[in-house]
Amino acid sequence: MPITKLLLAAAAALLVGACNTTNLAEQRAADEARCRSYGFRPGSDPFSKCLLQVDLDRSADRRAARYDYPYGFGPRGYYWGRGW
Repeated sequence: MPITKLLLAAAAALLVGACNTTNLAEQRAADEARCRSYGFRPGSDPFSKCLLQVDLDRSADRRAARYDYPYGFGPRGYYWGRGW
């Protein structure tokens, strides 16, 4: 009986671990398609700047989502003078 539970837990862990949103190659292809849709030519300096900006925007969104928890567990704000 315990081995069955162990195998069931391992199978569940494998199923959950297999869920992946996008890999890096898919993300890069989507970023390149986005910059091409803006009219930038691949290999040019503005195209690489567009890719950089898309990556920075994604990082900023991830950071904002991490610190913008709606139930008050985010970082504490700083106040001048006495804090309330």
